[in-house]
Amino acid sequence: MVEVFAPAKINLSLHVTGQRSDGYHMLDSLVAFVDVGDQIVAEASNETSLAVTGPFALGVPTGDSNLVVKAAKACGFPMALTLDKHLPPSSGIGGGSADAAATIRAAMRLGGPMVSPDHALLLGADVPVCLASKSTRMRGVGDVLTQTNLPALHIVMVNPRVEVSTPAVFAQLTCKDNHPMPEDLPHWPDSLAFADWLGTQRNDLQSSAAKLAPEIAAVLVALALSPEVLMSRMSGSGATCFAIYPDRFKAEAAAARIAHSNPWWWVKAASTLPA
Repeated sequence: MVEVFAPAKINLSLHVTGQRSDGYHMLDSLVAFVDVGDQIVAEASNETSLAVTGPFALGVPTGDSNLVVKAAKACGFPMALTLDKHLPPSSGIGGGSADAAATIRAAMRLGGPMVSPDHALLLGADVPVCLASKSTRMRGVGDVLTQTNLPALHIVMVNPRVEVSTPAVFAQLTCKDNHPMPEDLPHWPDSLAFADWLGTQRNDLQSSAAKLAPEIAAVLVALALSPEVLMSRMSGSGATCFAIYPDRFKAEAAAARIAHSNPWWWVKAASTLPA
């Protein structure tokens, strides 16, 4: 039996740079992974099965539509799987993709075949980057990955417990050929320098998502008004937003204040995983 952590993925920036003839969107995104996430427990079995536990287990399918089951079957390695679900669904922090990637890592640890990033891409655009779970610049349709060194970041993630449909957010976009990030990314000596630079970048899906879920705007205001905040933004296609703070203590304090004022929101302090 193996246990594999499935860390949340934060899109620190997300530039939509084009759309291919097959409908897939081209992205340029800076991605980091944090010490909050789901957990996969797996053991070899005669057939693949899935049980779901945890605070967000309710409503999570356990059949073939679940990315965890799809990942296990793509590996060709049957397993009895338990998903301990701590990340809210459809929240823009890669929960399903992280779970699929953790399932692939579990299969390989149990003796299953090696799975390449190209094979993982067939499961979803975010699965290859989640397979590595390292800070990465992700371009193309999720197929061009460049590991990037980031300073340690201390973050608060907030989700207003609203699910946002990624296809619906992309459908709201009026411009799909925006400028990418600079070709050469700078060196950031610390989190303050990084936050200053990150403030000059974008999430091109943020305004579209906020039109579909106005709660996103309320979350962004709460983060922007929190003490010691360096910058804030939405992650992915939403509805989870994040803010960066100078250290973990200040992030924990901000998370406690926001959670106290908004007890119905999902609020977590986190730090980025080391490269």
